[in-house]
Amino acid sequence: MEMRELGKTGLKVSAVGFGASPLGHVFGDVPLSVAVAAVRRAFDFGINFFDTSPYYGGTVSETVLGQCFKAIGVRRDQIIVSTKCGRYSEGFDFSAEWVTRSIDESLTRLGLDYVGILHCHDIEHVSLDQIVNETIPALQKIKEKGKARFIGITGLPLNIYTYVLDRVSPDSIDVILSYCHFGINDSTLVDLIPYLKSKGVGVISASPLAMGLLTDNGPPAWHPASDELKSACKLAAEHCRKKGKQITKIALQYSLLNKDISTVLVGMNSPTQVEENVAAALELSSSGIDKELLNELENILGPVKNQTWPSGIQQS
Repeated sequence: MEMRELGKTGLKVSAVGFGASPLGHVFGDVPLSVAVAAVRRAFDFGINFFDTSPYYGGTVSETVLGQCFKAIGVRRDQIIVSTKCGRYSEGFDFSAEWVTRSIDESLTRLGLDYVGILHCHDIEHVSLDQIVNETIPALQKIKEKGKARFIGITGLPLNIYTYVLDRVSPDSIDVILSYCHFGINDSTLVDLIPYLKSKGVGVISASPLAMGLLTDNGPPAWHPASDELKSACKLAAEHCRKKGKQITKIALQYSLLNKDISTVLVGMNSPTQVEENVAAALELSSSGIDKELLNELENILGPVKNQTWPSGIQQS
């Protein structure tokens, strides 16, 4: 598995990261034995980056991931774990008091004494000024206590990153985690990368399948994309099937093309999913991407290219 440097953190993370939200049963039940087998398979293949959140499954994802680490007996220095704070099944709370308590609870569930990265989770849903003036200073204190090595922020709208990074003290945020903005249908994250590099901030991308848009089964009913975008992605998936190809495979491979994106988080809930994702990454490294198919998909998705959907509150 290819390793990439994460900003200025000094961390080297696997190009494919293990998204642990499915371990919280958010897409269906995952028996503990299957979860353990998936994490073990990922680790055996060289995946060293694991991402979770107390929001996923109402803390279940963190708990199960911690049980998996214990079951496979992984050494602490062999894995990089990121979790989040501020978003919970009960709602949002980015107060200094709550995030300080939240990390302690997360560490207990994970069975760890520190995490590699602690993210503020989906910050567009609250005042960004609170994130700047209250939450980030609280996370810096958590970092100083050794409970998190690095600090990150996450969310859907890309303008949240420039707003926050322009207002916090230099080097107080190490990483951003963006989702649904570097895939075949939407590559707008690329435009932000020079700015992020100028700030010395590492880049993580998630949801290369656009939360189910770029799959054979299609997105869940609650997906916020427009009908136009859903229809175009459905046509793209059908085109792949007619050619005997998998849209999920080329979508993941596309998301791995930009080396300025240190790791791409993919939700995984079984050893088979791990094997398929690793195989796609290794094929990309050895043979490259199917340029003919990619060009055909880009033509199909051209009318909806970079179309997104609203998320969060109106910021003043």
